[in-house]
Amino acid sequence: MNTRSFASQPLSLPGAVSHAPSGTRTRGMTFDTFVEWLATGFLVLAIVAMFMLSAGMLTNVKIHYLTAGGNFYEKLHPATYFTFLAFFLLLMRSRGPIGEIDRMFSQSKLLLFYLLCWLFLLVQMFVLERPFTVIFDTFLTPVVLCLAIWQLSPSQRRPLAWAIHVTILVNIVVGYYEYFSGHRLIPLTMGDIVVLGEWRSSAFLGHPLTASGVVAGYVLALLLRPALCPPILIRVPLIAFSLASLMAFGGRTALVTVLIVMGLLVGIEMLHMLRGKRIPLSAAILAICLLFAAGAVGFAALDLGIFDKMLLRFSSDKGSTLARYATFHLLSYFDWQELLLGPNPVRVTSLQSQLGLDYGIENFWISCIAQFGLIHTVALTVGLACLFTEIIRRADRGVWAMLLLMLTIAASSVSFSSKNIQLAQFIVLITVLLPRDEYRRTAAPPPVAQRRYRPVPA
Repeated sequence: MNTRSFASQPLSLPGAVSHAPSGTRTRGMTFDTFVEWLATGFLVLAIVAMFMLSAGMLTNVKIHYLTAGGNFYEKLHPATYFTFLAFFLLLMRSRGPIGEIDRMFSQSKLLLFYLLCWLFLLVQMFVLERPFTVIFDTFLTPVVLCLAIWQLSPSQRRPLAWAIHVTILVNIVVGYYEYFSGHRLIPLTMGDIVVLGEWRSSAFLGHPLTASGVVAGYVLALLLRPALCPPILIRVPLIAFSLASLMAFGGRTALVTVLIVMGLLVGIEMLHMLRGKRIPLSAAILAICLLFAAGAVGFAALDLGIFDKMLLRFSSDKGSTLARYATFHLLSYFDWQELLLGPNPVRVTSLQSQLGLDYGIENFWISCIAQFGLIHTVALTVGLACLFTEIIRRADRGVWAMLLLMLTIAASSVSFSSKNIQLAQFIVLITVLLPRDEYRRTAAPPPVAQRRYRPVPA
């Protein structure tokens, strides 16, 4: 028997999968890459719409996003349309829609429970005949954004990061202009009501508290992930420029949260230095110079009264604290059936007017109970916990500071309990600006390690 001719034959095993020709694989990879870059373009448009097209701007251009009337397609934010276009494009890759959906959720199984909770809430909307578009922008767009962004490679996510940098910096510049000039580019509206006499800037983000939260999240990302802007001579002034804008936007909660995180970071760094950590002499000199410069600028701003309006908000909040007390008092007007399943929306609106809560219930969980009931609020909270568990698994450790900011904002403002895209904005900041370094694109197969054989000594 000729053993050499037998060894030269290809080994065929039962159930072995025959590989497609290299030309077919190349064409499939080229098509997938083209589709992914096209989806990246739609995600860039989604981010630009998310940070530049607020509900107030849509109302100003006669789009009935929050106001009564209009067509169905006006009730969804443009960012939602771009996000779903990008997601559907990614389903058209060579694996096919079923294969892509199976692969996406096999890597993120907890998202299935989140979507189940969302469907539970959607059924309630139909049963109680409430506007169901509220939960599309608020709770469905964020999870679709995650699924789409996680399919992109680091090079494909780079345009998304640049879009975030540019749009947020544009909002910061406009915020400074509105604060110092007293002229608002986009009228501040609550539904179809124009709010007058508000000094806080809102820029293109629609509301001062929304703008404060987004800018605070951006500052935390720059603080906790230096790789976003490696040159320290650019990153430090950028952080200072963004942090000072919180005084113009007037968000006390966001400002205090960022300052607490900064204080913790400084304290941890000083503790490491006391334990013997070495730092370059040039870095120490630069830190001392920056500290003195920041102190001089701060005292000059206080002396000139530039931020007196913001400082007065800590001593006189114009009834904001009383409104939060009224928020907790609101639940006492409902019986157990209303608390469990959700009260009549007309009755909730009437009670809000009586208690002086026309601008909204300033607590996410209480607002959800007043809208959806306790059962759906618990289910939604558990679903959100599953969503953020998946996000944390793929994010840098700095995500915990971002989650602290989100929880603080959710507990002290209307935030995600109303129809908006604020939750999607925070999730974009986390998934794009705070990815885990070890996380690689799961769609690409891992490289096969080559073994090195050592010669066996005779």
